[in-house]
Amino acid sequence: MRVIADLHIHGRYSRATSHKMSIGEIARFAKIKGLNLVGTGDFTHPQWLKELRETLVEEPGTGLYRVAENPDFPVYFMITTEVSTIFTFENDVKKIHHVILTPSIETAVQINERLAKYGDLSVDGRPTLDMSAPQLVEEVMEVSADNMVFPAHAWTPWFSIFGAFSGFDSVEDCYQDMTKHIYALETGLSSDPPMNWRLSKLDKFTLVSNSDSHSFWPWRMGREANVFELKSPNYWEIIEAIKNKDKKKFKFTVETDPAYGKYHWTGHRNCNVSLSPRDAIKLGNICPVCRKKLTKGVEQRVEELADRPTGFKPENAIGYLHLLPLSEIIATVLNSDSPSTQQVWSIYNKLVEKFGDEYSVLIDAPRDALEAVADARIAEAIIRVREDRIRVVPGYDGVYGRPIIFEDEASTAKNISEKVQQLNLTDFM
Repeated sequence: MRVIADLHIHGRYSRATSHKMSIGEIARFAKIKGLNLVGTGDFTHPQWLKELRETLVEEPGTGLYRVAENPDFPVYFMITTEVSTIFTFENDVKKIHHVILTPSIETAVQINERLAKYGDLSVDGRPTLDMSAPQLVEEVMEVSADNMVFPAHAWTPWFSIFGAFSGFDSVEDCYQDMTKHIYALETGLSSDPPMNWRLSKLDKFTLVSNSDSHSFWPWRMGREANVFELKSPNYWEIIEAIKNKDKKKFKFTVETDPAYGKYHWTGHRNCNVSLSPRDAIKLGNICPVCRKKLTKGVEQRVEELADRPTGFKPENAIGYLHLLPLSEIIATVLNSDSPSTQQVWSIYNKLVEKFGDEYSVLIDAPRDALEAVADARIAEAIIRVREDRIRVVPGYDGVYGRPIIFEDEASTAKNISEKVQQLNLTDFM
């Protein structure tokens, strides 16, 4: 069976997360999205862990859980969390986020007992720990060899292993002798596999993709995911597929176009300045408006570390598929300001009702079948996204990118850009 997994989300006790982010709502919208495996997120938080105990029931022999009220509901949960470690390395302060996967609530409790020595786990769903990255991995792996740790959103400017402001230049520098337990990297919204393939030193790591979602809405949860082919969902089989980069079981990742991410290009949000790596370098990474340091984008950071040209693909690489959330495709076609309007929801619900879930619409539904439910323009937009035939105005410094699906929308995007006075190098020449 096809298992589509989003293993990095957050519960309602994390900062800036929907207070309605309960297991019930996560499961309901995961099914609508087409996810059949979701990470619980935040097992380090005592209150959320209590809710997990109350709302989930273990599926025997799988290392996964189901919704206790409805054990036949077709969504499994994996016990997961994200933690932040802050430590000093060679006189620099490093702030790195990590994802932890574990096969049971019991092992999660044991991990929490160890991590509680390094910080208050009740302050936030994603706790900040006064410990190094190697210490974290050592503590987690001493609990169980079945656990997995990997760096979260590996390229975002802040709080990531390769972040421009507090990161490292290699996995080995970050995790030291504990690198032997690191098998994967999370690409994050602002990078995709082709960007990571440009670094030969990353070839031995499997690239995984997750949403890091703070809400259950289908334009957030599952916007990035991992697609496996398994007999049935199983924790250990998934972990082994990741460890071994098993292309028979780990089929591909779902990625947003990296330009859509909030930190793809270098820029300065307060001054509406967005720059390609080449243009940012020409300006010395200094904002031409306020003269402060620019937020270095992921594309520029990759360029700094890359030892291969654009377009290189390693022989053993797991495949990927660029997609956008269906709600955002519809909203773009309708020129709507939000994916949550009633008009967007009406079309979205008709498509999901016809094809079963959002991923089936995005990946599998034929054009003529789409046109029978939605109009031809929306059907064409879905096909163009599926075939990676769209353009995205790059995001920068916390501002999401903007998809352009049809050429006649390019002028609209230009008008939007002028409306917010988004500036590039040509404006200062």
